[in-house]
This record gives sequence, C-alpha cells and structure tokens, in this order.
Amino acid sequence: MRYIYFSFFLLFSTSTSLAQDYVSYFTGDEADAQVTPTFGVVLMGGAGENDEAMKWFLERANGGDVVVLRASGSDGYNDYLFSDLGVEVNSVETILFNSGDAATDEYVIQQVQNAEAIWMAGGDQWNYVSYWQGTAIEDAINTLLNETGGVVGGISAGMAVLGGTYFNASLGTVTSEDALENPFDNQVQLGHNDFIEAPFLEDVVTDTHYDDPDRKGRHVTFMARMAVDEGKVPKGISCDEFAAVCIDENGLATCFGEAPDYDDYVYFVRPNCTGEINPQVCEEGIPLTWDEGDEALKVLRINANLAGDFYLDLNNWTNFNGGEWFDWYVDEGALVEAAGEAPDCSLYTAELEVNDLQVWPVPTERVINFQASNGEEVLLMNIQGEVLKRTTAKEGFNQIDLSELSEGIYFLKMHGVTQRIVKVS
Repeated sequence: MRYIYFSFFLLFSTSTSLAQDYVSYFTGDEADAQVTPTFGVVLMGGAGENDEAMKWFLERANGGDVVVLRASGSDGYNDYLFSDLGVEVNSVETILFNSGDAATDEYVIQQVQNAEAIWMAGGDQWNYVSYWQGTAIEDAINTLLNETGGVVGGISAGMAVLGGTYFNASLGTVTSEDALENPFDNQVQLGHNDFIEAPFLEDVVTDTHYDDPDRKGRHVTFMARMAVDEGKVPKGISCDEFAAVCIDENGLATCFGEAPDYDDYVYFVRPNCTGEINPQVCEEGIPLTWDEGDEALKVLRINANLAGDFYLDLNNWTNFNGGEWFDWYVDEGALVEAAGEAPDCSLYTAELEVNDLQVWPVPTERVINFQASNGEEVLLMNIQGEVLKRTTAKEGFNQIDLSELSEGIYFLKMHGVTQRIVKVS
C-alpha cells in the first residue's frame, strides 16, 4: 500500500519579504551555478512524486540550481530534491507566492531566471495563471524551455498548466459529468496558447488525478473545445495519481510508475486520424457527441513501471513501446471506452484548416514531410530564429531536405503557426 505523507525539514536558510509577497526556503550553495542543462518536461499526476521521474528531472539540471514555485504549502521539496534522491545539484530553493506581487520582485525574478530546473508544485492552478501570466516569471519559464534548454516540470496543478491549452480553474473545478452534459458550462474555463510554451505540448491539453476522481470525460471535453475554439487537431496527455511522463529533447515521452505492483496509467489521447477531427455536437447547453463510428478517439494507455520501459514518440503520436490501444467516443454526453487497435496514419489525408501546419513523421536523416495550406510560404528556422530555408507549400504532400543540417532542434513556421522538429542522425 502506498501512502501520501508530508515531511518537514531543517533548511540552511529561510527568508521572507517585508511585504509578505513571498517566502523563500533555500538549501545549498547561494552562488549561481554556471552549468549547461538539458531540455526536458516532466508531467506528474498529483498524489505523490515518482522518485525515478524526479531523478530524471534533477539529472537534466546537470548540477545546477533548482527552483520550486508554489502558491501553497511550504518547504517539503527542499531536502527531497537536494539530498534524498542522490542526484547532486547546486541548490534547491522553494519560493512560496503569497500574491501576484511576488512576480515583480527583483530577487524572485533573478532566482527563476538563473535556474537550470523549475518545478511547479500542486495546489490551485488559477493561482499560477493569475500570478504569473504576462510577467517576468512566465518569460523566465519560457526562456528556460525554448532558449536555454533547461528542464521544467509540474505535479497536479503544476502539470495542468503545461499544455498549450489548459484548464485554468478560474471558477473552480468541473466534473466529467457536468463537462460532458454541457461543454460550455461556465466552469469549463480554458486558456489557449497564452501561458507556458512547452515544446511538444503546443497542441496538447493535460489532466491530472486521472483515477481519483474520474476525469476522463472532462478531459475529452477540453479536447473537444480545443478543436472547436482553435480549429486545431487536439491531443491529450493525462496521468493517474502516481504516474509521470518525462519528455526529452527528441520528443520521446517516457512513462514512470510502479507497475506491475500498481496500476499507474498514463493516457495519450488523440482523434482517429482516419476520421473527422471535430466533434459532431459541441454546443452550449447540449450534451457532447463525438462519435465517428465509435472510434472518434484513439487512446494509448501505458501501465508505467519504475524502469521507464514504455514510451510514445510525440513527433508523430504513433511510434510507441508498450501499452494498449482503446477506442473512446461520446454519445450524447456519455463517454464509452472499448478495446481498440493502433491508428493507421500512414495515409493521413484529413483536410487542413486554413493556416494549419502538419508535420510527420520523426525526421529521417534527410527529409521532413509536411502539409500546409496550398501556396503558403513555409520557413525552416533554427532555434535562434534564423531562416535556413523557404519553400512554397503545394497541395498535399511536401518535403524539405534536411541532409545539410546537423542534429538538433529546428522549427517549421507559417503565418505564426509553428511546429517544432528534431533532426536526428
């Protein structure tokens, strides 16, 4: 049996701002570490930390400084991250936000900017959105993810805000039953691409605590709203309470849990690529219907283990190791689950919305394939924003030659729509 417990530690130093906007709990060396971190994103379900996933997180800091951001609780992460897991880091600092004013404090901003790893604790995600959105804290997180190449993770509320589309909980939580009965229920409050910019999660909405209480229905509703509100192909990643997902620089989403001793599931949810992307009925006051012949959504469910043996490739959402596929659909507000088969997306020809940009599969040594609006200019850019190639999209199948490029991270861009790609050797 697993237990959820709270610990209290004696820290090297504790400081409180005079205005009580924040409290800092600091452990380790106060000098800023001068190291190069490795990119990563960690998504964790919510009831307790998975030690193996947290070690993965710390290793990517490469001996640097870890900052824990939270809006409730206290110092429980400091010794856990600094010494209990056996991964050496320079320091761990927990910054407890008591108000949004802390996001303008020079010391807080500097500490977050200097971090090689940022961890967002659980709590109320609306605090995170309302405190950090549009501030230097948001900028620092996004810089670490997209420029410095560090690691960012979150548990529960911290995981909830890492998707490009996210449930912001500004009016409190919402149940699966209420969301399915009315996808535009007043409590279904979503943010769209206006907060954390985590690579590989641009078109993903996350959900947490997936097994207690049941959140499948509301997660599917969030995806339906994403399709209707944004005109995008929605995807979802969710974790049971003790499961975690670690996403590396190549887009490989490795799952950690305690299978086979426990059923610690991670779910990857996507529309069936051979059918209609949008739900049939997603309107205010009317129960959601998303059917497509009882196969509207293809779901990979992975029972994750301590070794992290099982994964999904987020570059194409079809290459995987381990897990089983299910078909989900919604019939007038009722979510139905059935055993299914892996999707066959090799002949994917779904019509694209105007200004849409689809990239597949994982790049080979030479080419990347894409579809875009006919006649639109598509740019290939490096991580510094330099334009390396320009091409005009034609109807249907397009390719760009990557053979002259070194291994690394690149971007395809068209009219503000950006897709991250990774050149592999």
